Amino acid sequence: MDSSLTRGLYRDITDFAHDTPSWVQHLAELWTEAGLLLFGVLFLVAWWRARVADARALAVAVLAPLATAFGYVVSESLKSVFDEERPCRTVTDAARSLVECPPTGDWSFPSNHASIAGAAAIALVLAWRRIWLLTVPMALLMAFSRVFVGVHYPHDVMVGLVLGSVAAVGFVVTLTRPATSLLRAMRSSRTGVVVWFAGPGPDRTGQGSHGGPDGTGGPGRHARTTPTRDR
Repeated sequence: MDSSLTRGLYRDITDFAHDTPSWVQHLAELWTEAGLLLFGVLFLVAWWRARVADARALAVAVLAPLATAFGYVVSESLKSVFDEERPCRTVTDAARSLVECPPTGDWSFPSNHASIAGAAAIALVLAWRRIWLLTVPMALLMAFSRVFVGVHYPHDVMVGLVLGSVAAVGFVVTLTRPATSLLRAMRSSRTGVVVWFAGPGPDRTGQGSHGGPDGTGGPGRHARTTPTRDR
């Protein structure tokens, strides 16, 4: 995987990293981990927004973090197949990595951070379309930061982004229907914590979107009415 082209690009990026101000270097080091925490916050916000939407929208929001975890599992599984050593250990003529080089056995290809970032960015877009303006740049910067600090080749992060994105889409598409059915059932539950998690969306069983059992905002067709007397 470590062709002369990607090795050369790795050297160029790490040389550039050492030429940047120290605050930029520290910010890149921080972002490689802090970005994951920010994605976690966005998952919570997406779920909270979807609680008042229909069950399908909520299902996609709930599946988003699980899809991200799935992207990580796929990436980690591939690492044991390729066994690619880290560039901070093999590219001896490159600038020293800004962070400690991971030990042998913690392989380089693909980048788990990039896979997680790609999966999280796309999964959130599926749940909240306009958020791509934030999540896509976040994922790209996170992937680039892994090369910038010197622990990955460029091809590690590029493949990681694509791999995570594809894994997330496949996961969400496959499980949206059963998750939607489950959440509709949860919305009809009498258990407080379950109802709180599923939210007050419009498709509760026995409750319409306007407050009445039949969705009309009134008492519903099974409600008892008081007859009027002829006068």
